[in-house]
Amino acid sequence: MWHKTKISELLGISYPILSGPMGGGFSTPELLAAVSNAGGLGSFGAYTLNPEEIFEANKIIKTKTDKPYNINLWVSDVDKSLIDYPAENLEKVKQLLKPYFDELSIPLPDLDTHIPSRFLKQVETIFEIKPAVFSFIFGIPAKEILDECRRLGIKTVGAATTLDEALALEEANVDAIVAAGFEAGGHRPSFLRPAQDSLTGTFALIQQLKSNIKTPVIAAGGIADAKGIAAALTLGADAVQLGTAFLVTDESNATPIHKAKILSGESRYTVLSKSMTGRMGRLIRNRISEEIKYETEVLPFPLQTRLMGPLRAAALAQGKTDLINFWSGQNAVSLKHTSATELMQALIADTNAIFNDVR
Repeated sequence: MWHKTKISELLGISYPILSGPMGGGFSTPELLAAVSNAGGLGSFGAYTLNPEEIFEANKIIKTKTDKPYNINLWVSDVDKSLIDYPAENLEKVKQLLKPYFDELSIPLPDLDTHIPSRFLKQVETIFEIKPAVFSFIFGIPAKEILDECRRLGIKTVGAATTLDEALALEEANVDAIVAAGFEAGGHRPSFLRPAQDSLTGTFALIQQLKSNIKTPVIAAGGIADAKGIAAALTLGADAVQLGTAFLVTDESNATPIHKAKILSGESRYTVLSKSMTGRMGRLIRNRISEEIKYETEVLPFPLQTRLMGPLRAAALAQGKTDLINFWSGQNAVSLKHTSATELMQALIADTNAIFNDVR
């Protein structure tokens, strides 16, 4: 029985299929509930939300599902390099991007380099709402946080882009580890070495982790259909996590143009760039990612995001889609479902068929 794994038992779900916890406003209670109600584990990316907003989102989630679900946060939500960031560097980057603002006839924004982390206050909210699963990326929470989750019965899931990161997570005694391959859309959540030095593919990473750790492994990156699920499980993964496949469903909060881009031929051309947010992420190539090479200095995260926010809004309003970051994984070729419920039903049925045929 392919769906009876360490993860399905650990998390109390029927099928070891998780939706990616898409932050930045892409997650919705509706998407989470569709996945959880179908027997998987729905996720909600909350790193941009303050505690009150997380509370409100959780209230809505509770009205839509009584199944287990996951809330995701970023351990490191502000780059350390932002401390005492030089004013001359800020001005240099603003001038680098000024031509794009001029093209859209909008001013460069005034920016405050003092951006405090929200993580610790967000964690207090996690303790209060007690989701079945608390997942996190970009680091490992303090031992006291993980111990409190254990005391409250909250399962903890960390993300690793390398074997070294997985070993560190296992040492911290997390309940499960996401093997985050470089094929995945969105940010690369590396935390021990720079993102550009942490680009192991999903299937290689699964095998590295399964050979060296005992903690259950969740495969993520480039998995979009039943064939990907079957392949990951065959290589030893205890579950899979899909992001882009759920991003294009009606229940996600991605814009219609974002979904259309992923479902078009343009999704064949994804790149890794830090030009849009200050941290490396995989997106459909655009003019900015092509013209501002990775080696070019941009602002630390999330200051770069705040710089680019008005540009993105104006570009959307003016139809300048070549200036917008559309996150996408490398594998969008088989995407066809726009209902999250129908997607889950298809994933389950098709994976059943593959394993039954193998037998």
